[in-house]
Amino acid sequence: MEQKTILVIEDDINIRSNIIEILEQENYKVIDCPDGECGIEKAKEFLPDLIISDIRMPGISGYDVLRELSKDKETRTIPFIFLTAMVDRSDFRLGMELGADDYIFKPFKMQELLSAVKTRINKHNVIIEDNINKLKLSERDSDLYVPEDKFFISVNGRQTFITIQDIVYIKAENQYTNIRIATGKSFIIRRAINTWEEQLPEKLFLRIHRGTIINMNHINKIEKLSGGRMSIHLQAVDEEFIISKRYASKIKKDKN
Repeated sequence: MEQKTILVIEDDINIRSNIIEILEQENYKVIDCPDGECGIEKAKEFLPDLIISDIRMPGISGYDVLRELSKDKETRTIPFIFLTAMVDRSDFRLGMELGADDYIFKPFKMQELLSAVKTRINKHNVIIEDNINKLKLSERDSDLYVPEDKFFISVNGRQTFITIQDIVYIKAENQYTNIRIATGKSFIIRRAINTWEEQLPEKLFLRIHRGTIINMNHINKIEKLSGGRMSIHLQAVDEEFIISKRYASKIKKDKN
């Protein structure tokens, strides 16, 4: 697994040392700074995978660090977590308006720190992966996938490719979608289900209702239910999908 680099900006040496110890025990590479000026320099030099910064520091504050890094195209997308003892709502709002991804409040528990770090790094990986996929599509004459196409995904630092025809179903989860593939594994992708519907080959995939798209090659059986509804059972999937009679008729028509 690729080792992730985290920049810690904290003027309290005891807190900074504690954070460094926790992160290094989890195999993160840590760069530390005692003030905002140093933090800006190190962020631009090392381009870390995540920045954890105190807000109130002598000289340049954590807010100023975030403002400065937001001006640089190489640092503006780095996930940024504020470390603070403040709980004032206006301070919290200011940080979010500046683009902060999360807050960790002092005093914090080790698991709180690690959970926030893992969440932000994983979400950033999803965004990077989605941008790569968009770039690949933009290089083609069409943005439509074909069954043999593969798209890139990064999970916990490990890179893999998923073949379009191996997707069993796609389910909407807010602005993300959950993809289930033939091996039984599932992945969360930062892409709206409407975008998937536009790009997937329509002869292979069908949107059965607002929140779900299925691969018709993976249909095991279709059963009639009361009230004119139907249920679809996919191969190697325990969950059944309830659909309208109209959609069920379309599936039968497309598969014939």
